[in-house]
Amino acid sequence: MTVSREKRLLGRVALVVGAARGIGKGIAARFVAEGAKVVVADTEAEAGAATVAELGGPEVARFVAVDIAQKAGADLAVATAVEAFGGLDILVQNAGIYPWTLIEHISAEEWDAVLGVNLRGTFLAAQAALPAMRARGGGRMIFTSSITGPKVTSPGHGHYSASKAGINGFIRAAALEFSGYGITVNGVEPGNILTEGMKAHRSPAFIRQMEEAVPLGRLGTPEDIAGAVFFLASDDAAYVTGTTIVIDGGQILPEGNDFRLSPG
Repeated sequence: MTVSREKRLLGRVALVVGAARGIGKGIAARFVAEGAKVVVADTEAEAGAATVAELGGPEVARFVAVDIAQKAGADLAVATAVEAFGGLDILVQNAGIYPWTLIEHISAEEWDAVLGVNLRGTFLAAQAALPAMRARGGGRMIFTSSITGPKVTSPGHGHYSASKAGINGFIRAAALEFSGYGITVNGVEPGNILTEGMKAHRSPAFIRQMEEAVPLGRLGTPEDIAGAVFFLASDDAAYVTGTTIVIDGGQILPEGNDFRLSPG
């Protein structure tokens, strides 16, 4: 956990959707380290409860089981933050699913499931959080997009790419509409992040191959993403809205594979 000398989110209440594991867990940990009270929302109750315990228990964090693709889930997540800690200042919608299926084989049901969590969930989370943030006189909304879709893509990720490109369009529209309420809306575009899921489902050879495609020579960590999300949630980003930050170690920069230069 990153510990700041100054707790720059002291007195703030944050809702992090998709925070039981991985990137979302890293974001929640950074927020707590910076003094925020955090609601961890996820479909995974056991992992979510364990994360809350790691964060410091009910004084600083609460768990709520929700399906963010459903309006009732988004409403419950926001209501939990308001009831537990008195309001809502920061929303992070990080929940996302990414099955691998070629476009010719994607069923309508699978397409709807991916866009339901990734894109519909973004809309529902923002809509649910809006009244609570207006009541506070402002707030921060931050959405996890991806370099996949807005910047690059690969076979098997047609639905995922469409959902993440859609998130970027939604960020711009929401930033414009919510500006009068003192609410900023931004996003992050992670590259390949070394989460528990990647370690469990990808071979060491695959991970090494991905590392070789990154100019900085390593995959990202949840803490790398959490640092950028913290910036967007902080007062330092008060004049930043309607944009995304690419966090990929330079992965999208090369024109081809032969990009490494000898230090000499």
